[in-house]
Amino acid sequence: MKYKLEHCVGKKLRLISRFVDTQFRSSFKDFNITENQATLLFVLSSHGKIDQGILGKKLGLERSSISRNINVLVKSGYVEKSFEYRPEIFLTKKGKDLVKQLIPLWENVMDKIILEIGEDGVQMINNLEKKLE
Repeated sequence: MKYKLEHCVGKKLRLISRFVDTQFRSSFKDFNITENQATLLFVLSSHGKIDQGILGKKLGLERSSISRNINVLVKSGYVEKSFEYRPEIFLTKKGKDLVKQLIPLWENVMDKIILEIGEDGVQMINNLEKKLE
């Protein structure tokens, strides 16, 4: 084998992802919402109405993941979806109220993660993201 398991990039990225997911999941547990769903709400909060396909591209999520999460948010009353061929998604009042509650929690998690990995860790992630674009 050319590489040892402890050098596996995929394994390391999954560990990082699990660490971050756990932080957000713990913070959002009282709202019964996932990090992906919160991110969708944040994007909708800053963009207003947005085409569902464009939303997926902005977030780098697959169509099935976007559809599944949007459907959950619609059923929860946080977003509404138009019935056009290319549906537009937008926040309801309930969704806007939830975003106001989630933002301080999200900021606290971000502070905790940045404290844990340091500014140099954040810069490394930013550099890696740029290389992969």
